[in-house]
Amino acid sequence: MNYEKNVWGQIRNKSAGDIIKALEKDGFIPDDPLRTERIYRHPDGRLVSIHYHSNDRCYGPKLLKGLFDDIAWSEADMKRLKFIK
Repeated sequence: MNYEKNVWGQIRNKSAGDIIKALEKDGFIPDDPLRTERIYRHPDGRLVSIHYHSNDRCYGPKLLKGLFDDIAWSEADMKRLKFIK
């Protein structure tokens, strides 16, 4: 997904915990939450794998782009989930 610069500015500072909270709020269900690589599935078939080692870990731009390509949230979706302003 291609997001505007102001959206990326907000996304890049989000931690793994922030992303997981938003995923769960959007209906993603954890497959095996006890691993360091947490897999979340959405009822519509989307699948995303979050590498989770601590709650405050932020991701690099390439990994973030890959995560958000898999999640497939639009800017409106992220606002609805209060993930961005």
